[in-house]
Amino acid sequence: MKSFKKALVALWKEEDGLETVEYAIAGGLIAAVVVAAFTNLGKAVSNVITYLYTVVASTPGNNGGAAG
Repeated sequence: MKSFKKALVALWKEEDGLETVEYAIAGGLIAAVVVAAFTNLGKAVSNVITYLYTVVASTPGNNGGAAG
């Protein structure tokens, strides 16, 4: 049991493990920011497309967007 405790203490004090955890946390935060940015970008693009469709559909002489 004592050697298990020593192993845990050594693992806790090991600096390399902390660096790995820090990189994992930083990577997770970066991924979250990228997902949020692309989600907002997608909404903005959708709003622009909807606006353009509305403008084109309401243009005089346009028969509801049908060809012909």
